[in-house]
Amino acid sequence: MLRERLGKELLYFDGGMGTLLQERGLQPGELPETWNLLHAEEIREIHRKYIEAGSDIVLTNTFGANALKFHDDAYSLEEIVNAAVGHVKAAAEQAGNGRRIYTALDIGPTGKLLKPMGDLDFETAYEAYKEVMIYGEKAGADLIHIETMSDTYELKAAVLAAKENTSLPVFATTIFDERGKLLTGADVPSVVALLEGLRVDAFGINCGMGPEQMIPILEQITKYSSLPVIVKPNAGLPKQKNGQTYYDVSPEEFAEVMKKIVEMGAVVIGGCCGTTPDHIKAMADACRMIPIKPVEKKNFAMVSSYGQSVFLGTGSKIIGERINPTGKKRFKQALKEHDLDYILREGITQQDNGAHILDVNVGLPDIDEPALMKEVVQELQSVTSLPLQIDTVDVEAMEGALRIYNGKAMVNSVSGKQESMDKVFPLIQKYGGVVIGLALDENGIPADAEGRVQVAKKIIAEAAKYGIEKKDIVIDALAMTISSEPEGAKITLETLRRLRDEVGVCTVLGVSNISFGLPSRPIVNSIFYTMAMQNGLSVGIINPGSEDMMKAWYAFHALMALDSNCEKYIARYAQQPGTTPVQAAGGKHTMTLQSAIERGLKEEASSITAELAEQKDALDIINEELIPALNNVGEGFEKGTVFLPQLLMSAESAKSAFAVLKERMDQSGEVQEKKGKVILATVKGDIHDIGKNIVKVLLENYSFDVIDLGKDVPPEKVVETVLEQDVHLVGLSALMTTTVVSMEETIRQLREKAPDCLVMVGGAVLNQEYADMIGADFYGKDAMQSVHYAQKVFS
Repeated sequence: MLRERLGKELLYFDGGMGTLLQERGLQPGELPETWNLLHAEEIREIHRKYIEAGSDIVLTNTFGANALKFHDDAYSLEEIVNAAVGHVKAAAEQAGNGRRIYTALDIGPTGKLLKPMGDLDFETAYEAYKEVMIYGEKAGADLIHIETMSDTYELKAAVLAAKENTSLPVFATTIFDERGKLLTGADVPSVVALLEGLRVDAFGINCGMGPEQMIPILEQITKYSSLPVIVKPNAGLPKQKNGQTYYDVSPEEFAEVMKKIVEMGAVVIGGCCGTTPDHIKAMADACRMIPIKPVEKKNFAMVSSYGQSVFLGTGSKIIGERINPTGKKRFKQALKEHDLDYILREGITQQDNGAHILDVNVGLPDIDEPALMKEVVQELQSVTSLPLQIDTVDVEAMEGALRIYNGKAMVNSVSGKQESMDKVFPLIQKYGGVVIGLALDENGIPADAEGRVQVAKKIIAEAAKYGIEKKDIVIDALAMTISSEPEGAKITLETLRRLRDEVGVCTVLGVSNISFGLPSRPIVNSIFYTMAMQNGLSVGIINPGSEDMMKAWYAFHALMALDSNCEKYIARYAQQPGTTPVQAAGGKHTMTLQSAIERGLKEEASSITAELAEQKDALDIINEELIPALNNVGEGFEKGTVFLPQLLMSAESAKSAFAVLKERMDQSGEVQEKKGKVILATVKGDIHDIGKNIVKVLLENYSFDVIDLGKDVPPEKVVETVLEQDVHLVGLSALMTTTVVSMEETIRQLREKAPDCLVMVGGAVLNQEYADMIGADFYGKDAMQSVHYAQKVFS
C-alpha cells in the first residue's frame, strides 16, 4: 500500500523527537531509546501530537537502537524495539481518526567509521543493523527509514541489511553539507547511483541544514534521481536562551519554504532537529493543496565510488586496463607475492594519467580469487576515489566484490549466453552496477554487425526481466584482431554506430585487441581508438600510460567540442616547465616521501623513509617531508579537493613513516618534542565518535600528545583528567542534539574547576553561534580546523 502511494500523493513525516524529549526532562547523557520502557506515555504523547498535526509516517524512537549500543546493557534491544513500534501503533489508534498511519522503524548511524577508514568491519555493521530490522518487522513496523547517514559505506550496509532480511519498503536520507558532500566525500550523483542500484524505495536529505539551505541540494537530487524524493530539514540553526536550546525557524517560516520544496519535486516531507508538531501542522496545512510533480525516470548512465560519479554517454571515458595479469609478467608476480603496494601504485599511476575508471582483474591459477578480489577492491578504494570495474568470470568473486564495494561499480561482464545471464543479472539486481554485455552468445561471436546488434538486444531484453534498465548496460562490440580478421575493425565500427544510433545503448571496447600480432601496435591502436570514438564508443579500455592513446583521446575531445575551450588539451600539452621528482639518492623509488604520504601508500612511505633515514636526520625528514605532506592534504581537505578517506589514509601513511623515524630516534637518543597535551572526548550520552577519532589521528600526526577519553564521557571525568594531567586544551564532540547539553555542562565544570583550560568543540549539530552560547573557546567546522587551533594554542 505504501509503495503504491509513493510518488502519487504527498506524504508527511513527523518532526524532531530529541527536542521534545529534552522539553520533557531527558537528562544529559540519558539514552533517548530507554524512554520507550521508562516513560512510555511521554513517547506516545509525542507520537499523538505529530499524528494530530498531520503526519502520515511516524518514526519509532529507535534512532540509536542498535546491537552495538544495547548489548550487554540493562535493556534488551528487542524490548526497546518492540515497545517503540507499539507506541506508534497505539498513538495511531488514538489520534489517527481512521487515517492510515505508517510506523517507520527509525535507523540512525552507528557512530563509527567503517574500515579501512575506521575500525568497524562492514559485515559487523551489517549484522548490527540486521538484528534491529528483524525485530522491527516482527514487531509490526511498516517501513524502514535509514536516516542521517554521512558515509555511503555504512549506508550500504544498512540498506543491504534491510533488503536481505525484511520485506519492508526502505527509505534512506543522508546528511549533506553546504558544498553538497557527505562527511566521507560523496556527492549527490554518487549517492543517487548507489541507492538506485540498491533499489531503495525513496531517497533524500535530512538534518544538518534548515529548509532554505537544502534547496541547492534538492535541485541536484531532482536532476539525477529517478526515485521519490524525501526532504526533512532542521528548524534552522540551534540557539540558546536562558539555558534552553531553541531553533531559529518558526513554524510559519518553515511551512513557507516547504511549499517551494514540494513544488521542486519532493513527495515525502517532514522535519528533523528542532521541528515540533507546530512545524509539521503548519507544513501540512500549507502544502496540502499543492499538486506534486510526478517522479520522472532519468537516463543517466552512472558508475560511482564513495567520492565521485562517472557519467557514460557524453564523450568517451577511459577504463585503465593495467590492473590485470593478462600479458603482464610483473603484475602476475605481484599477485603471487601478495604485493598489494605494487597494485595500488598501478591504480594511482593510471589515475594520474587520466583514467576515469579502473579495471580490477586478479584472476590467476592457484590464487584464491574471491578473497584477493575483495582485498584489492578495499585497498584500492582507500587510495583512489575513482570508480572500479569488477572484472572476473568467477561469480563468487564478483558477488564478494560487489557486496563490499563502496559505490555503484562497473561489472565485466555478462554475455548473451543464457547461463551467463542467469548468473550475473541477479547480482546486478541485488547490488546495483553498470554491467558490460559481450555481443556473443551460444553461437559464438557473430561475424557481422547485425548479429552483434541482435545479441545486444537479447541481453537488454533479458536484463529488463530483472528490473535492470538499458542505462545500466554497456555493450562490448568486440574488437577482433585485424591480423587474422581483415574486416574485423570495419565490423566493430559499424556495430558501435548501430548500437548508438539504433539501440541507444552505451558501448565499450578493449581497444588494443585490434592490433595483436602486428608491429608498432600503438600506431594501429591510437588510430582505431579515434575511429571508434567517432562512431560512438562510450568507454575505451586502454592503457592511460600510452601517450599515443592519450593524444588521441585529448585531440578527439577537443575536435568534437567535448572539451570546453580546449582546456583539458591545453592543460595536458601546453609547454609548461615541469619538475623532476626528488627521490632518495640511489634509491629504487620513483616517488617522493611527500607524494607517498599524500597518496596514502603506507608501505611505500615506510620504505622511502627507511632509505631517507640513511642520509638525513629524522627531525629534518619530519619537518621537510612529513609535515608539508600533511599540510598539503589538509589544505586540500579544507578546499574540498581531498575527501575524508584520502585524508585518513594519508594520515595512516604518515604514521607508518613516523614509526620508522621513531625507531631511529630511539636508537640515536634523538627526541621529537611533543607540542602539547590535548584531551579528546565524545560527551556523555553520545556514542558517535567519528569526529573525535578523525581529530585524534590528525593531532597525533602533528606531534600532539593526545589523551583519548573515548565516548559517553561524563563531565567529571574530563575535569578530573584535566587536573591530573595539567592539560590546557580539551576537544569535545557531539553528534546528537540531545547530548549537546552534556557538552555545555562539561564546559561549565571546566570553567569552574580548571579556568585556564581552553575548550574546542565540533559535531554535526553545532555551529559557531551555538558554540559561543555554550561557552566554547573555539568551534571547529572540520578536523583540520581543530589542528590549526591546537597549533595556535601551543605555538
